Amino acid sequence: MDSKRSSLRVLVFLLGVVIILGSAGGIAWFLIRQTRDIVLKPGTQVDLTSLEKTALGIYLNLRRGEIETTASQDDSSIAFSIQPGENGTTIATRLEQLGIIHDADLFRLVLRYWGVDAKIEAGDYSLRRNMTMGEVASQLQEGRLRAKTITIREGLRAEEIAHLLASEGLADQEEFIRLVRDDTFHYDFLRDRPATAPETLEGFLFPDTYQFPLDTTAESAIDTMLKNFDRRVTIEMRQQALDNGLTLFQALTLASIVEREAILPEERPIIASVYLNRLRKGMYLEADPTVQYARGYDAQTGRWWPQLSAEDLHSIESPFNTYMHPSLPPGPICSPGLASIEAVLKPAQTEYLFFVAKGDGSHAFSVTFEEHLENQGKY
Repeated sequence: MDSKRSSLRVLVFLLGVVIILGSAGGIAWFLIRQTRDIVLKPGTQVDLTSLEKTALGIYLNLRRGEIETTASQDDSSIAFSIQPGENGTTIATRLEQLGIIHDADLFRLVLRYWGVDAKIEAGDYSLRRNMTMGEVASQLQEGRLRAKTITIREGLRAEEIAHLLASEGLADQEEFIRLVRDDTFHYDFLRDRPATAPETLEGFLFPDTYQFPLDTTAESAIDTMLKNFDRRVTIEMRQQALDNGLTLFQALTLASIVEREAILPEERPIIASVYLNRLRKGMYLEADPTVQYARGYDAQTGRWWPQLSAEDLHSIESPFNTYMHPSLPPGPICSPGLASIEAVLKPAQTEYLFFVAKGDGSHAFSVTFEEHLENQGKY
Protein backbone atom coordinates (compact mmCIF):
# COMPACT_ATOMS: atom_id res chain seq x y z
CA MET A 1 0.00 0.00 0.00
CA ASP A 2 2.85 2.41 0.93
CA SER A 3 4.59 1.72 -2.36
CA LYS A 4 1.37 2.51 -4.26
CA ARG A 5 0.99 5.80 -2.38
CA SER A 6 4.63 6.72 -3.13
CA SER A 7 4.17 5.99 -6.81
CA LEU A 8 1.03 8.11 -6.85
CA ARG A 9 2.86 11.03 -5.21
CA VAL A 10 5.68 10.85 -7.78
CA LEU A 11 3.15 10.72 -10.63
CA VAL A 12 1.30 13.78 -9.30
CA PHE A 13 4.62 15.63 -8.86
CA LEU A 14 5.74 14.87 -12.42
CA LEU A 15 2.34 15.89 -13.76
CA GLY A 16 2.66 19.22 -11.96
CA VAL A 17 6.12 19.81 -13.41
CA VAL A 18 4.83 19.08 -16.90
CA ILE A 19 1.93 21.51 -16.45
CA ILE A 20 4.28 24.27 -15.21
CA LEU A 21 6.79 23.73 -18.01
CA GLY A 22 4.01 23.57 -20.55
CA SER A 23 2.60 26.86 -19.36
CA ALA A 24 6.02 28.55 -19.46
CA GLY A 25 6.69 27.12 -22.87
CA GLY A 26 3.36 28.33 -24.12
CA ILE A 27 4.06 31.83 -22.87
CA ALA A 28 7.53 31.81 -24.43
CA TRP A 29 6.13 30.49 -27.71
CA PHE A 30 3.48 33.22 -27.70
CA LEU A 31 6.13 35.90 -27.11
CA ILE A 32 8.34 34.47 -29.83
CA ARG A 33 5.47 34.45 -32.31
CA GLN A 34 4.73 38.05 -31.38
CA THR A 35 8.41 38.92 -31.74
CA ARG A 36 8.48 37.46 -35.24
CA ASP A 37 5.71 39.82 -36.28
CA ILE A 38 7.41 42.86 -34.75
CA VAL A 39 11.13 42.71 -35.36
CA LEU A 40 11.51 40.15 -38.11
CA LYS A 41 11.37 41.47 -41.64
CA PRO A 42 9.34 39.40 -44.11
CA GLY A 43 11.13 36.36 -45.48
CA THR A 44 13.80 36.23 -42.75
CA GLN A 45 14.09 32.96 -40.85
CA VAL A 46 15.31 32.83 -37.28
CA ASP A 47 16.78 29.61 -35.95
CA LEU A 48 14.52 29.11 -32.90
CA THR A 49 16.67 26.17 -31.79
CA SER A 50 19.23 28.74 -30.74
CA LEU A 51 18.74 29.75 -27.10
CA GLU A 52 20.41 33.08 -27.77
CA LYS A 53 18.06 33.89 -30.65
CA THR A 54 15.06 32.90 -28.60
CA ALA A 55 16.11 34.98 -25.61
CA LEU A 56 16.98 37.92 -27.85
CA GLY A 57 13.61 37.69 -29.57
CA ILE A 58 11.78 37.77 -26.24
CA TYR A 59 13.89 40.73 -25.08
CA LEU A 60 13.20 42.69 -28.26
CA ASN A 61 9.50 41.98 -27.93
CA LEU A 62 9.55 43.50 -24.45
CA ARG A 63 11.06 46.65 -26.01
CA ARG A 64 8.58 46.61 -28.88
CA GLY A 65 7.37 50.13 -28.15
CA GLU A 66 10.88 51.61 -28.43
CA ILE A 67 11.58 49.76 -31.68
CA GLU A 68 8.40 51.14 -33.22
CA THR A 69 8.98 54.69 -31.93
CA THR A 70 10.71 57.17 -34.23
CA ALA A 71 13.53 59.37 -32.97
CA SER A 72 12.10 62.42 -34.74
CA GLN A 73 8.91 63.71 -36.33
CA ASP A 74 10.95 65.35 -39.09
CA ASP A 75 10.17 63.62 -42.41
CA SER A 76 13.14 65.14 -44.28
CA SER A 77 15.69 62.87 -45.95
CA ILE A 78 19.34 62.57 -45.02
CA ALA A 79 22.22 60.98 -46.94
CA PHE A 80 24.02 58.22 -45.05
CA SER A 81 27.19 56.53 -46.29
CA ILE A 82 28.59 53.22 -45.07
CA GLN A 83 32.29 52.72 -45.65
CA PRO A 84 33.94 49.37 -46.47
CA GLY A 85 34.71 47.44 -43.30
CA GLU A 86 32.09 49.11 -41.09
CA ASN A 87 29.99 46.83 -38.87
CA GLY A 88 26.69 47.10 -37.04
CA THR A 89 28.24 48.72 -33.98
CA THR A 90 29.84 51.68 -35.78
CA ILE A 91 26.81 52.10 -38.05
CA ALA A 92 24.42 52.18 -35.09
CA THR A 93 26.59 54.70 -33.24
CA ARG A 94 26.69 57.07 -36.20
CA LEU A 95 22.92 56.75 -36.75
CA GLU A 96 22.32 57.71 -33.12
CA GLN A 97 24.68 60.68 -33.42
CA LEU A 98 22.70 61.86 -36.46
CA GLY A 99 19.45 61.56 -34.52
CA ILE A 100 17.96 58.93 -36.86
CA ILE A 101 17.65 56.35 -34.06
CA HIS A 102 17.42 56.94 -30.32
CA ASP A 103 19.28 53.90 -28.97
CA ALA A 104 22.35 52.52 -30.77
CA ASP A 105 22.61 49.42 -28.57
CA LEU A 106 18.98 48.46 -29.15
CA PHE A 107 19.31 49.00 -32.91
CA ARG A 108 22.43 46.83 -32.99
CA LEU A 109 20.48 44.03 -31.29
CA VAL A 110 17.74 44.31 -33.93
CA LEU A 111 20.39 43.95 -36.65
CA ARG A 112 21.88 41.01 -34.79
CA TYR A 113 18.50 39.29 -34.49
CA TRP A 114 18.03 39.68 -38.23
CA GLY A 115 21.51 38.24 -38.75
CA VAL A 116 22.71 41.19 -40.79
CA ASP A 117 24.87 43.15 -38.32
CA ALA A 118 28.06 42.20 -40.19
CA LYS A 119 26.55 41.97 -43.69
CA ILE A 120 25.38 45.50 -44.49
CA GLU A 121 26.99 46.54 -47.76
CA ALA A 122 29.10 49.65 -48.14
CA GLY A 123 27.45 52.35 -50.15
CA ASP A 124 25.22 55.41 -50.01
CA TYR A 125 21.71 55.36 -48.61
CA SER A 126 18.86 57.82 -48.26
CA LEU A 127 17.11 57.72 -44.87
CA ARG A 128 14.26 59.72 -43.35
CA ARG A 129 14.62 61.17 -39.89
CA ASN A 130 11.20 59.85 -38.83
CA MET A 131 11.86 56.19 -39.61
CA THR A 132 11.36 53.49 -36.99
CA MET A 133 14.31 51.23 -36.21
CA GLY A 134 12.77 48.46 -38.29
CA GLU A 135 12.36 50.78 -41.26
CA VAL A 136 15.96 51.99 -40.97
CA ALA A 137 17.26 48.41 -40.79
CA SER A 138 15.20 47.42 -43.86
CA GLN A 139 16.43 50.44 -45.80
CA LEU A 140 20.04 49.58 -45.04
CA GLN A 141 19.39 46.07 -46.33
CA GLU A 142 17.47 46.94 -49.47
CA GLY A 143 17.64 50.64 -50.17
CA ARG A 144 21.15 51.32 -51.39
CA LEU A 145 21.15 54.04 -54.01
CA ARG A 146 22.15 53.16 -57.55
CA ALA A 147 25.90 53.42 -57.64
CA LYS A 148 29.06 52.52 -59.50
CA THR A 149 31.89 50.56 -57.96
CA ILE A 150 35.13 52.46 -58.55
CA THR A 151 38.56 51.30 -57.41
CA ILE A 152 41.07 54.08 -56.90
CA ARG A 153 44.45 52.39 -56.97
CA GLU A 154 47.32 53.31 -54.70
CA GLY A 155 49.88 55.63 -56.25
CA LEU A 156 47.61 57.75 -58.45
CA ARG A 157 48.02 61.52 -58.51
CA ALA A 158 44.98 63.78 -58.25
CA GLU A 159 44.74 64.35 -62.01
CA GLU A 160 44.57 60.59 -62.62
CA ILE A 161 41.80 60.19 -60.06
CA ALA A 162 39.88 63.06 -61.68
CA HIS A 163 40.22 61.43 -65.11
CA LEU A 164 39.14 58.04 -63.75
CA LEU A 165 35.95 59.42 -62.19
CA ALA A 166 35.12 61.49 -65.27
CA SER A 167 35.67 58.51 -67.58
CA GLU A 168 33.10 56.58 -65.53
CA GLY A 169 30.59 59.40 -65.90
CA LEU A 170 31.09 60.53 -62.31
CA ALA A 171 32.14 64.06 -61.31
CA ASP A 172 33.40 66.77 -63.64
CA GLN A 173 37.15 66.47 -64.22
CA GLU A 174 37.96 70.19 -64.23
CA GLU A 175 35.77 70.85 -61.19
CA PHE A 176 37.47 67.99 -59.35
CA ILE A 177 40.94 69.47 -59.93
CA ARG A 178 39.73 72.95 -58.98
CA LEU A 179 38.40 71.67 -55.66
CA VAL A 180 41.56 69.63 -55.01
CA ARG A 181 43.48 72.90 -55.24
CA ASP A 182 40.93 74.90 -53.26
CA ASP A 183 40.55 75.40 -49.50
CA THR A 184 36.99 74.08 -49.40
CA PHE A 185 37.40 71.15 -47.01
CA HIS A 186 38.13 71.63 -43.33
CA TYR A 187 39.23 68.40 -41.70
CA ASP A 188 41.52 68.43 -38.68
CA PHE A 189 44.22 66.41 -40.45
CA LEU A 190 44.48 69.06 -43.17
CA ARG A 191 45.52 71.65 -40.59
CA ASP A 192 48.77 69.75 -40.17
CA ARG A 193 49.99 71.01 -43.53
CA PRO A 194 52.70 73.69 -43.23
CA ALA A 195 52.03 77.16 -44.59
CA THR A 196 54.63 76.56 -47.31
CA ALA A 197 52.91 73.41 -48.60
CA PRO A 198 51.19 73.52 -51.99
CA GLU A 199 47.46 74.26 -51.81
CA THR A 200 46.33 70.81 -52.82
CA LEU A 201 44.71 67.72 -51.35
CA GLU A 202 47.31 65.55 -53.08
CA GLY A 203 48.03 62.53 -50.90
CA PHE A 204 44.82 62.73 -48.87
CA LEU A 205 42.49 61.24 -51.51
CA PHE A 206 42.51 57.81 -49.92
CA PRO A 207 42.84 54.91 -52.38
CA ASP A 208 40.11 52.31 -51.92
CA THR A 209 37.12 50.70 -53.60
CA TYR A 210 34.13 53.02 -53.41
CA GLN A 211 30.43 52.85 -54.18
CA PHE A 212 29.74 56.23 -55.76
CA PRO A 213 26.08 57.17 -56.46
CA LEU A 214 25.39 57.88 -60.11
CA ASP A 215 24.77 61.54 -59.31
CA THR A 216 28.10 61.98 -57.51
CA THR A 217 29.56 65.46 -57.76
CA ALA A 218 33.24 66.34 -57.62
CA GLU A 219 32.76 67.81 -54.16
CA SER A 220 30.97 64.75 -52.75
CA ALA A 221 33.54 62.37 -54.27
CA ILE A 222 36.41 64.27 -52.67
CA ASP A 223 34.58 64.48 -49.36
CA THR A 224 33.99 60.72 -49.40
CA MET A 225 37.70 60.05 -49.91
CA LEU A 226 38.71 62.52 -47.19
CA LYS A 227 36.29 60.94 -44.73
CA ASN A 228 37.76 57.55 -45.55
CA PHE A 229 41.27 58.91 -44.94
CA ASP A 230 40.15 60.29 -41.59
CA ARG A 231 38.78 56.88 -40.62
CA ARG A 232 41.56 54.65 -41.96
CA VAL A 233 44.54 56.75 -40.85
CA THR A 234 43.83 56.39 -37.15
CA ILE A 235 44.71 58.61 -34.21
CA GLU A 236 47.20 55.95 -33.13
CA MET A 237 48.94 56.11 -36.51
CA ARG A 238 49.15 59.90 -36.34
CA GLN A 239 50.65 59.66 -32.87
CA GLN A 240 53.15 57.06 -34.14
CA ALA A 241 54.34 59.56 -36.74
CA LEU A 242 54.92 62.17 -34.03
CA ASP A 243 56.74 59.61 -31.90
CA ASN A 244 59.03 59.01 -34.90
CA GLY A 245 59.77 62.74 -35.20
CA LEU A 246 57.50 63.28 -38.21
CA THR A 247 54.30 65.25 -38.67
CA LEU A 248 51.44 63.42 -40.35
CA PHE A 249 52.06 65.53 -43.46
CA GLN A 250 55.74 64.55 -43.56
CA ALA A 251 54.91 60.88 -43.04
CA LEU A 252 52.33 61.04 -45.82
CA THR A 253 54.79 62.77 -48.14
CA LEU A 254 57.41 60.07 -47.59
CA ALA A 255 54.78 57.32 -47.89
CA SER A 256 53.78 58.68 -51.31
CA ILE A 257 57.38 58.22 -52.50
CA VAL A 258 57.50 54.69 -51.06
CA GLU A 259 54.22 53.96 -52.86
CA ARG A 260 55.70 54.89 -56.25
CA GLU A 261 59.00 53.08 -55.63
CA ALA A 262 57.86 49.78 -54.07
CA ILE A 263 56.46 46.92 -56.10
CA LEU A 264 56.89 44.03 -53.67
CA PRO A 265 54.93 44.50 -50.42
CA GLU A 266 57.76 43.11 -48.29
CA GLU A 267 60.15 45.78 -49.57
CA ARG A 268 58.06 48.77 -48.47
CA PRO A 269 59.52 48.98 -44.94
CA ILE A 270 63.05 48.57 -46.34
CA ILE A 271 62.60 51.34 -48.92
CA ALA A 272 61.14 53.54 -46.19
CA SER A 273 64.21 52.88 -44.07
CA VAL A 274 66.53 53.97 -46.91
CA TYR A 275 64.85 57.37 -47.22
CA LEU A 276 64.65 57.86 -43.46
CA ASN A 277 68.36 57.04 -43.16
CA ARG A 278 69.19 59.55 -45.89
CA LEU A 279 67.07 62.22 -44.20
CA ARG A 280 68.88 61.68 -40.89
CA LYS A 281 72.26 62.05 -42.61
CA GLY A 282 71.18 65.19 -44.49
CA MET A 283 71.54 63.47 -47.87
CA TYR A 284 69.47 64.26 -50.96
CA LEU A 285 66.66 61.72 -51.33
CA GLU A 286 67.27 61.36 -55.10
CA ALA A 287 63.88 59.70 -55.62
CA ASP A 288 62.98 59.36 -59.29
CA PRO A 289 59.18 59.53 -58.71
CA THR A 290 59.47 63.05 -57.30
CA VAL A 291 61.02 64.20 -60.60
CA GLN A 292 58.33 62.35 -62.55
CA TYR A 293 55.74 64.24 -60.52
CA ALA A 294 57.50 67.51 -61.28
CA ARG A 295 57.62 66.64 -64.98
CA GLY A 296 53.88 66.04 -65.08
CA TYR A 297 51.96 64.69 -68.05
CA ASP A 298 54.07 63.58 -71.00
CA ALA A 299 52.09 64.18 -74.20
CA GLN A 300 54.41 62.03 -76.32
CA THR A 301 53.88 58.87 -74.29
CA GLY A 302 50.46 59.80 -72.87
CA ARG A 303 51.71 59.05 -69.37
CA TRP A 304 51.78 60.87 -66.08
CA TRP A 305 54.81 58.91 -64.86
CA PRO A 306 57.19 58.80 -67.87
CA GLN A 307 60.61 57.23 -67.95
CA LEU A 308 63.32 59.83 -67.26
CA SER A 309 66.91 60.09 -68.42
CA ALA A 310 69.84 60.90 -66.15
CA GLU A 311 69.83 64.37 -67.69
CA ASP A 312 66.15 64.82 -66.81
CA LEU A 313 66.81 63.93 -63.19
CA HIS A 314 69.33 66.75 -62.84
CA SER A 315 67.75 69.37 -65.09
CA ILE A 316 64.00 69.53 -64.35
CA GLU A 317 63.75 72.54 -62.07
CA SER A 318 61.11 72.10 -59.39
CA PRO A 319 61.01 72.07 -55.58
CA PHE A 320 59.77 68.49 -56.02
CA ASN A 321 63.04 67.44 -57.68
CA THR A 322 64.83 65.65 -54.83
CA TYR A 323 68.00 65.38 -56.93
CA MET A 324 68.32 69.16 -56.87
CA HIS A 325 66.70 70.04 -53.53
CA PRO A 326 67.50 68.46 -50.16
CA SER A 327 65.03 66.99 -47.66
CA LEU A 328 61.45 66.00 -48.42
CA PRO A 329 59.55 67.49 -51.36
CA PRO A 330 56.96 70.18 -50.50
CA GLY A 331 54.17 67.61 -50.25
CA PRO A 332 52.89 64.18 -51.33
CA ILE A 333 53.26 63.18 -54.97
CA CYS A 334 50.36 60.68 -55.05
CA SER A 335 47.81 58.95 -52.85
CA PRO A 336 49.66 56.32 -50.80
CA GLY A 337 47.87 53.24 -49.53
CA LEU A 338 47.74 52.10 -45.93
CA ALA A 339 50.65 49.66 -46.42
CA SER A 340 53.03 52.43 -47.51
CA ILE A 341 51.94 54.71 -44.67
CA GLU A 342 52.51 51.91 -42.17
CA ALA A 343 55.91 51.20 -43.74
CA VAL A 344 56.99 54.76 -42.93
CA LEU A 345 55.59 54.53 -39.40
CA LYS A 346 57.22 51.13 -38.80
CA PRO A 347 60.27 51.01 -41.10
CA ALA A 348 62.74 48.16 -41.20
CA GLN A 349 65.83 48.69 -39.06
CA THR A 350 68.63 48.92 -41.63
CA GLU A 351 71.69 50.97 -42.49
CA TYR A 352 70.89 51.00 -46.20
CA LEU A 353 71.35 54.27 -48.06
CA PHE A 354 70.92 53.11 -51.66
CA PHE A 355 68.83 50.76 -53.77
CA VAL A 356 68.56 49.92 -57.44
CA ALA A 357 65.84 48.07 -59.36
CA LYS A 358 66.73 44.56 -60.46
CA GLY A 359 64.20 44.56 -63.28
CA ASP A 360 61.95 41.87 -61.80
CA GLY A 361 60.12 44.10 -59.33
CA SER A 362 62.66 43.64 -56.54
CA HIS A 363 65.56 45.90 -55.54
CA ALA A 364 69.18 45.48 -54.52
CA PHE A 365 69.99 47.44 -51.36
CA SER A 366 73.39 48.68 -50.24
CA VAL A 367 75.04 50.66 -47.47
CA THR A 368 77.93 52.26 -49.34
CA PHE A 369 78.09 54.11 -52.65
CA GLU A 370 80.67 51.62 -53.90
CA GLU A 371 78.25 48.74 -53.32
CA HIS A 372 75.57 50.77 -55.05
CA LEU A 373 77.78 51.23 -58.13
CA GLU A 374 78.42 47.50 -58.22
CA ASN A 375 74.69 46.80 -58.08
CA GLN A 376 74.07 49.31 -60.87
CA GLY A 377 76.59 47.52 -63.02
CA LYS A 378 75.06 44.16 -62.19
CA TYR A 379 71.41 45.07 -62.78
